[in-house]
Amino acid sequence: MTCRTVQRFADAATPEELFTGQWQNWASVLDEYKTYLDGRWSEGFTNAWKLWEEIVPLGYKGSYQRVRAYLRQKRISPRSVMARPSSPRAVAGWILRRPETLTESEQLHLKTVRAHCPELDALVRHVRSIATMLTERRGERLPDWLDAVRQDDLPSLHTLAAGIDRDRDAVIAGLTLPWNSGVVEGHVNRIKMLKRQMFRRAGFDLLRTRVLLAS
Repeated sequence: MTCRTVQRFADAATPEELFTGQWQNWASVLDEYKTYLDGRWSEGFTNAWKLWEEIVPLGYKGSYQRVRAYLRQKRISPRSVMARPSSPRAVAGWILRRPETLTESEQLHLKTVRAHCPELDALVRHVRSIATMLTERRGERLPDWLDAVRQDDLPSLHTLAAGIDRDRDAVIAGLTLPWNSGVVEGHVNRIKMLKRQMFRRAGFDLLRTRVLLAS
């Protein structure tokens, strides 16, 4: 063994202190449900068998022994044992997806995140509100949405709201009327793609011919 390994063993006061680093990051079928178990534990509910029965309907496929081992670690560990926090990418995905498409486990995780972070809770409300305007063409709600955004301490959304407010009429029209510039933007992107394909190889005449033939 290396000197560093020997020193780590010598400095450890308890065996639990050795289970760090790579051992801590191994994936487990219980990982998705540790947030739920942590919440129930903080409520004073510590019966491993009952908690196992609660997470099985949520989709847990693992054994009761794994649940018992996690709760036993919480009991005997001198430090608080908690589930690993969700990654920013995962939380962003839960926020941007339709609520009805989230699994029960994802809904539970998002609920926990929102409960621990008032800023994210406000962000979720604003994102879902504007998503409704986009999908249901409810542009008349935009002024109220802008006012609600300004009332929360979310600087990034304040910047977005200021930009929307400068073109409020156009944005309301875009959120209300059935017409849009999507087709035009599609043609512009296609012409840009053709230009990139012919970079420094041909002139305007060939570009014109390719655009007309593709149409």
